[in-house]
Amino acid sequence: MSRILASLVAAIMAFGIAFPAAAAIPAEAWDLYRQKFVMADGRVVDDVNGEISHSESQGYGLLLAYLAGDRTTFARILAFTRTEMLIRDDGLSAWRWDPKASPHVTDINNASDGDLLIAYALASAGAGWNMPNYTAAARQLARSLTKVALLKRNGEIWLMPGAHGFSEKDRPDGPVVNPSYWIFEALPVMARLTGDQSWMQVKATGLRLLDRVAKTAKPPAEWLSVKGEPKPAEGFPAQFSYNAIRIPLYLLRAGLTEPARFGPIRAAWSNGTATIDLGSGKPVDPLPDPGYRILAASIACALDGTPVPAELKTFQPTAYYPSTLHLLSLAMLAERYPRCM
Repeated sequence: MSRILASLVAAIMAFGIAFPAAAAIPAEAWDLYRQKFVMADGRVVDDVNGEISHSESQGYGLLLAYLAGDRTTFARILAFTRTEMLIRDDGLSAWRWDPKASPHVTDINNASDGDLLIAYALASAGAGWNMPNYTAAARQLARSLTKVALLKRNGEIWLMPGAHGFSEKDRPDGPVVNPSYWIFEALPVMARLTGDQSWMQVKATGLRLLDRVAKTAKPPAEWLSVKGEPKPAEGFPAQFSYNAIRIPLYLLRAGLTEPARFGPIRAAWSNGTATIDLGSGKPVDPLPDPGYRILAASIACALDGTPVPAELKTFQPTAYYPSTLHLLSLAMLAERYPRCM
């Protein structure tokens, strides 16, 4: 093994990052996504949300570009993110960027899942492509997240959704968390980047939270007060909705397949993917898009070995969010569960 290759493998192993032998996302699927959602300046567009961009879309775009092996688009997305989004004094990303507003940043608060996605994508590209500057940027962002986003409370370490608005000081029912912000595959990488094992405690706290909620036989709410026993946060709909539907994908992508955690979600989706009212247990909005239906199919694949339906194996972009989930699911299935494909 050459010295360069040996050092690259060592870096990849050090950060615990999967390094696919080939692109995990086929070129034709990525081209369709890139052409529809990635602008020439590197802005990743949420097309059904007023054509805005946010730290989540930029982070997803970076991760998908890495999984597709597209270094040029990765660099373009990163350039926009650095110039337009990573403008906070603490080194984290502003949440919302609106092309119709002046100034374009309309919410300077951060969103920790977006920051986590950006840092994880940078770390992945740094290790996978032997780009030390990406690794250094990932480490800087991870250190900022450690200072701003982690809350130690009653023996647990929580991932706070943003720097402001969710703590005990900010809300009577605080702290409030969003379970879908736990991107489990990224948490060990943050621990290795920072040398701070608090991130492994964040992982454990998130899993315990999901286990506690699963024992209620209901899927997790979008926003949970964890002041006492977890319960839907005040001022938010008590629903398993568009944020929370990502939770099973994040578990599966991290190889976390404890069946009990998926039980309430599988039961809620027994008649088709949908957002769920937690009071009645009834569907609110059906989710027929392939990018949503593949979430349930992925659970069935990972837990039962059920083949993924043929119509979900082919990617055609619809809206930004389900298209993103579709590609992340296809990449995960190809890497972890090829038997279902």
